[in-house]
Amino acid sequence: MKKIRLTWPTVVILTAAIALAAASFYYDHRIREIPIAHTYIPYQTAITPEIQLLQDYVRIDTSNPPGREAAGAAFLMKQLSESGIVAELIESAPARTNVYARIRGRSDGGGLLLLHHIDVVPVRPQEWKRPPFRGEIAMNMMWGRGTLDMKGIGICELVAFMRVARSKRQPEHDLVFLAVADEEAGGKLGTAWLLEHRPDIFKGIEFALNEGGITETAADKVTYIGVEVGSKLACAGKLISKDRGALERARIELEPLQAPEDAVRILPEVAYFMKRIAPHRIQNREFLLDVNKTVAEGDFWRLHQSFRALAQNDVWVEHIEAVGDHYEAAIHLANLFDQEPDPWRDELQRRLPEGVELKLTSVERPVPLTPWDTSFCRLIQAAMKRTYGADSDVGPQLLQYSTNDSRFLRRVNIRAYGLWPFPVTLFQTEGIHSNNEGVRIDWFVEGVRATNMLIDSYCAGKSDTTLTKFVTSR
Repeated sequence: MKKIRLTWPTVVILTAAIALAAASFYYDHRIREIPIAHTYIPYQTAITPEIQLLQDYVRIDTSNPPGREAAGAAFLMKQLSESGIVAELIESAPARTNVYARIRGRSDGGGLLLLHHIDVVPVRPQEWKRPPFRGEIAMNMMWGRGTLDMKGIGICELVAFMRVARSKRQPEHDLVFLAVADEEAGGKLGTAWLLEHRPDIFKGIEFALNEGGITETAADKVTYIGVEVGSKLACAGKLISKDRGALERARIELEPLQAPEDAVRILPEVAYFMKRIAPHRIQNREFLLDVNKTVAEGDFWRLHQSFRALAQNDVWVEHIEAVGDHYEAAIHLANLFDQEPDPWRDELQRRLPEGVELKLTSVERPVPLTPWDTSFCRLIQAAMKRTYGADSDVGPQLLQYSTNDSRFLRRVNIRAYGLWPFPVTLFQTEGIHSNNEGVRIDWFVEGVRATNMLIDSYCAGKSDTTLTKFVTSR
């Protein structure tokens, strides 16, 4: 065997290479940690009552499926009772529990509903860096399922509601707290069930505060707060055929509809949203400012798909499976806000090869968008600007591919707004319905303060012109 002799220069080079590799590995490891830890913030976290409430709430596993809202509902009931509030537990099915409480106002009508869902999506604990139902606090972050979606918002609403009750001052209009089951599985045993079986809960309600909003930040500063006023219509079904080849051809035929380049139609609310968001979108700014002009000049295809989707009916088909003596492929539709599903289904059927049937199993019909120019929306803008700075922009938000329980409320003419009262970074949103969900503690506390300010203003019956210097005109 021939021995390899290492000269001093070779040893030096090898040592440097090993050190460089080790440094590279460490750097790569730290870079990968950044989306999880976000930004190191060397604050000492003081455990305030609202932080403790969120931690206790997150520690209750309310995963759906299977639907474990009862323990979460009991926790909320206890907090309300200790504040002297008479509340009600409402079961829509065994162990599928909702919580309802109302503070009566001086005037009829004009009521405000504070809505959040108790359930959370399931987890794979082995894929989390910290236990998903422990609410651990580290580096100014609280980690756990539901911190963002949406127990954090729920605690903001709960604290504001209890604050009003403890003040002993009667609000101008009714204030309702409602925590529901089953939102993550479609809401049939939550908001939809309550609207059908307990319409008294919604009597006198004009406005609702729910999830669905966004916040955008740059260098720890809030730049845009998007208040959700509507979402596209989610329909689902399946393509069925005896012939697998026909289903393959159907997928190819529908593939251009997954991300089409042409607009179907631009609703006024969509054009307004794009105009408002344009200053915060460098790449697409000139095309968003006047989207109707963009379409007329043939430049609509230049927009990012997230914007094009707001003017299109999107369709995508999943993989093909053998089911008994035939084949099936799940199909999902994200229809425009005003799109009736039946004629669109018929149009898709005409595009399909012979022998392929389209069967819709879940249908959403048109729902009116919430008006942007309302008194309560102005109060939202004022509270957010007072909290995050007069130069932070507060505008509408439209959802392309997600929905929430606000769609049920809008059907009965309740003006529902989706608001994230505390800032959330893009990295943090990656934990929603995924792993390592977490909320920044100091921002969450600011969200509690912002929600208190908003609800106090509403309960005091403040007018549209309250704090006008903080409110941007339409």
